[in-house]
Amino acid sequence: MSTLRNRAAVTGIGETPYTRGTDKSALRLTLEASLTAIADAGLTPRDIDGIVAYASGAVVAEDLLTNFGSHDFRFSATTPLGGASAVAALQCATMAVSTGVATHVLVPLGRDGYSGARIHRRLGQMRQFHVVSEFEAPVGANAPAQYYAPMARRHMELYGTTSEQFAEVARTMRRHATLNDNALMRTPMTVADHQASRMIADPFRLLDCCLESDGGAAVVVSGADHAMDMPRPRVLLSGMGVGHPDSPSAITQRPDMTRLGLAKAAPRAFEMAGVTHADIDVAEIYDCFTYTVICQLEDLGFCAKGEGGPFVEGGRIGLGGVLPTNTHGGLLSQAHVAGLNHVVELVRQLRGDCGARQVDNAEVGLVTGYGDLGDGSIAIMHRD
Repeated sequence: MSTLRNRAAVTGIGETPYTRGTDKSALRLTLEASLTAIADAGLTPRDIDGIVAYASGAVVAEDLLTNFGSHDFRFSATTPLGGASAVAALQCATMAVSTGVATHVLVPLGRDGYSGARIHRRLGQMRQFHVVSEFEAPVGANAPAQYYAPMARRHMELYGTTSEQFAEVARTMRRHATLNDNALMRTPMTVADHQASRMIADPFRLLDCCLESDGGAAVVVSGADHAMDMPRPRVLLSGMGVGHPDSPSAITQRPDMTRLGLAKAAPRAFEMAGVTHADIDVAEIYDCFTYTVICQLEDLGFCAKGEGGPFVEGGRIGLGGVLPTNTHGGLLSQAHVAGLNHVVELVRQLRGDCGARQVDNAEVGLVTGYGDLGDGSIAIMHRD
């Protein structure tokens, strides 16, 4: 894995405006974000010779080829890991460009998650959730909040984690979103607001849950040597990893429901990057629920298992804290683009382009993905 260190860079990023209500298809949102990312990299669509499409989405490589008018892609792949897919795609793209199979790989993602694919209509189309049919579905669990609620409750019972600590995560993400013009939820939130929100699936309240939204994001990954001659500062991919939890198909049958696949991926990524936790200036952590941020902080190694609740208190994960986290507002307050917006934000932070929410002297950062039943992905990047 160390042979991949710094062999690739994110050279272009793009986002659409995020909305709750649109007449644009997932394909159009994908194309808009992709064209922005390609232009940001100083390229044209015909320069793109590889793609890692979102496996859980409706857009495939042929859709991009048809609309770009490209001759062909020399490399095409998917990373079917649900919410861990976007970050896992960075590892896949790095392998392609570092071996010369491709030069510029596009990682696009568009979702009409509010307008065209609300959760009650999506569940029947989500193949990855058939695996819960033996243990979870018979007791009435049929949505992500219900699948992950037992994980959060187990953590609370074992370690004394509290709903108020979940609220601290939500409140921090919202505070960051107030500084982001392209965030959906910009009204300040208090712990009391969180505690007063209705229960969705005990212990998750409404404000513990991520948004349903419409929008697209995209990044371009290029070979590191090619990136030296491109217009934007190089943001090098230093360490990457993917991991699956024990008993990956059934949450309730795991020996430890509080340990995610990220616990396996993170050590590999840190070793590959040659950095320590003290080197990380900013973190963009997949936040489908507030609890998953706490759990991932533990599995990343920023604190011991069971100490994630206290870790997020006292402003530690806010701007100016020891580990500024989800500086764009995350899935909880910016938008849900299956985590690719987290990648875009990390690149912006390392370029120094985030304005009022910029982390001072951000040189090294990480981004994670969280897959459907606990798959984990991580990428560590640094400013050249």
